[in-house]
Amino acid sequence: MTIANKLRLLLLAVVLGLASLTGLSIYHSNRIADAASYSSFNTVPSLLVLGEAGEAVFRIRVGIWRYAAATDAATRAKLEKSMNTNRDKVIAAFDRYEKEDLSDATDRQLLQADRDAFADYEKSRQAVIALGAEGKTEEALHAVEHQVVPPGDKLINALAAHRRYNEQLGQQGVQAAQSSLRSAVVQAVLMSLAVCAVVAVVSLLISRTISTALGEAIMTARAIATGDLSTRIRRRANDEVGQLMQAIQQMSDSLVRIVSNVRNSANTIATATAEIAAGNLDLSARTEAQAGSIEETASAMEQLTATVRQNADNAQQANVLATSASSVATEGGQAVQQVVQTMDEINASSLRIVDIISVIDGIAFQTNILALNAAVEAARAGEQGRGFAVVAAEVRSLAQRSAAAAHEIKELIDDSVGKVESGSRLVAQAGQTMQHVVDSVRRVTDIVADITAASAEQSDGIVQVNQAIGLMDQATQQNAALVEQAAAASQSMREQAAGLAEAVAVFKLAHEVQMLSEAGTGVVVAGTLAGREVLALPA
Repeated sequence: MTIANKLRLLLLAVVLGLASLTGLSIYHSNRIADAASYSSFNTVPSLLVLGEAGEAVFRIRVGIWRYAAATDAATRAKLEKSMNTNRDKVIAAFDRYEKEDLSDATDRQLLQADRDAFADYEKSRQAVIALGAEGKTEEALHAVEHQVVPPGDKLINALAAHRRYNEQLGQQGVQAAQSSLRSAVVQAVLMSLAVCAVVAVVSLLISRTISTALGEAIMTARAIATGDLSTRIRRRANDEVGQLMQAIQQMSDSLVRIVSNVRNSANTIATATAEIAAGNLDLSARTEAQAGSIEETASAMEQLTATVRQNADNAQQANVLATSASSVATEGGQAVQQVVQTMDEINASSLRIVDIISVIDGIAFQTNILALNAAVEAARAGEQGRGFAVVAAEVRSLAQRSAAAAHEIKELIDDSVGKVESGSRLVAQAGQTMQHVVDSVRRVTDIVADITAASAEQSDGIVQVNQAIGLMDQATQQNAALVEQAAAASQSMREQAAGLAEAVAVFKLAHEVQMLSEAGTGVVVAGTLAGREVLALPA
């Protein structure tokens, strides 16, 4: 049962006790109130009604004596009227009593006795009234004394008995109220004592349970605070304290696992930091060597940069010269092309001359034939044609000479045309060769331009390589500084791991305590952790 349920049970016991006390008080209060209300609402009104009836009877009895002694009719009539009025009051009082103030059967019997006694008294009184009406005063007085007084006394006694009964009922109510009050006090005291006893017992049990469990929890917590994690907590109950004990045990188990893990982690960290420190030292040495190599590479790259720049300058000059040579070759090619064109024109002119010479040769041949024909005709003409024959002979001679000259000119022209054709072919070959030279010069110019551009790009690339090497040198120097910082951090981590191991060494675990108890004082030094001795338990 939980503490909350126990406290609820205690509260329920207190509430039930208070409810019982309240119910008992209400019960007795109701009884006392009933008794008091009975006296107030029944006994007192009953006595008042009976008193009114007794007073009216007393007036009737006084009136009957005066009526019997009266001598005049007016007095008797007045007295009779007064007695009748009191009679009506008695009857009305009895009726009201029967309607409002009856208590029980005895009370009803007493009321009936009152009615009967009053009826007897009225019967005897009416006889006296009859005598008085007849003027028989002596007889009336005698009748009052001997016939009316005894029933009147009986009526008075009946009313007195009735009043005593009501007084007795009222006294009984008071006694019942007093008895209820005494009983209420006794029962309230007993009930209070019982509730107090139950509350005290339950409180004692709860406090003992809680104090015992909390005491054990406090001892365990103090042991854990001092580093002793070997204490085992036994759960005594399923209440909140038991849950607290279980939570403390779970906390202790968690601390055991944490301490074990921290110890293992501290050892692992110490080993790892030692390896990291050694690796950092090796890395530092290799970084320094790399920095030296990068410096040498930077020097070599500077020399290479100077050489490449010189090559770039030379390539630039060669590009200028090649461009100039290309321009000259282009101009030479153009000149050769013009020569070829001129030779072609000369060749064409020679061919036209040959044609003209051929025409002249044909004309000379025709002239020779005509001259021959003229000579033949002149010979046929005889003497008459002798002059014409001479002329024909001269013409023939001139034609032959023209033909011979034309033939010679033709031969010369043919030779010249052949030489021109040969020259044209040579010039054409020279033009082609010059074109090849121009193309070669252009290719050389392009190659030199490419070499120049490549040299410029190579120079830019080497500059970038120099910059990259500079950055690598800076990065290497920074890496060297970072390696030194990492070495310092590794050493600091190693020292912190040792401090952590030393801090968790204060905790005593259950299996260690058991092994120590089994092995006695068999604790040996297992090794060192970051320069500190670490205790190990024997296997």
